[in-house]
Amino acid sequence: MVYTVTQEKQKHWSPGLSGNLQCMAAVGIFAFGFPAAEKLLETWGIISLIMIRNGLALALLLGLLARAQGMNNLLRLPWMQGFWVGAIGFGIGSLLLLVTQYLTNAVTAALAAATMPVFAVVLEVILDKRQLTKRFLGAVALVLAGGFVATNAELGNLRFGWGLLLGLLATSFFAWGSRATVKHFPNLTPLARTTVTTGGMFGFCAIAFGAALVFKMPATHVPAPEAFDIVLLLIYAWGALAISQLLWIKGVGQIGIAVASFHLNATPFYVMLILLMFGNDWNWVQAAGAFILALGVIIAQSNQATDRSLS
Repeated sequence: MVYTVTQEKQKHWSPGLSGNLQCMAAVGIFAFGFPAAEKLLETWGIISLIMIRNGLALALLLGLLARAQGMNNLLRLPWMQGFWVGAIGFGIGSLLLLVTQYLTNAVTAALAAATMPVFAVVLEVILDKRQLTKRFLGAVALVLAGGFVATNAELGNLRFGWGLLLGLLATSFFAWGSRATVKHFPNLTPLARTTVTTGGMFGFCAIAFGAALVFKMPATHVPAPEAFDIVLLLIYAWGALAISQLLWIKGVGQIGIAVASFHLNATPFYVMLILLMFGNDWNWVQAAGAFILALGVIIAQSNQATDRSLS
């Protein structure tokens, strides 16, 4: 079929370097969504914002895919399987993380998300038979420490309880969804993989939005958007979701979900860099966290970390 993957020639970049650069770019673009969402949530309901964001991202991905592979091939894609992977992995995951933030605070939600490398490594050990080494486990510890430092959070603000447990569950869904997107669709291009699972995200959020309307739940308000709101919405949907997710899935396909998840912990550092352009101060604590994390990423992919079994 036309939409099956063709072998890409790596003339200048090794798959490992290319995958890491794609994950870095994905997380950097993803970080733009946080200041955009913060502004939009002043007037938008949470559920309505997520649904429309996912819908706009899906529309862009469909347009790109139709241009690249033709309209006829869109109908041949595994939409039903993509729905379940996207709905469970990313739809439920994003909803649970929002509930976590609602029940606790942003610090607790951020720290819950920073545990994704743990779930990603567990998935690779159980499902992909990854052989762990002492050096790799040390790299994981560095990544976790760097992620916690990069949040620049005071541990006194961390709230334990059901909210934190839901946040950990949300993070495990994200890890599973990222891996499943690559493993369940080996014959699809990264663009097609991203499109079918984004369709699942949108479908799940549309169902949640419909249920919220039926039961008259809050968070469904849709304001009359102004020009600046539209710009922020496009940044949030097309940049921080569609393009970021495409780069993320490509990176996961090259370096695996475990190492790819390490990059996600640098999100607070990227957000700090973005806010720096708008007059905020440089944060040395977050910069130190990003350095510790980068060191862990490098160590995790060294030959000694990947080729020797844990003894």
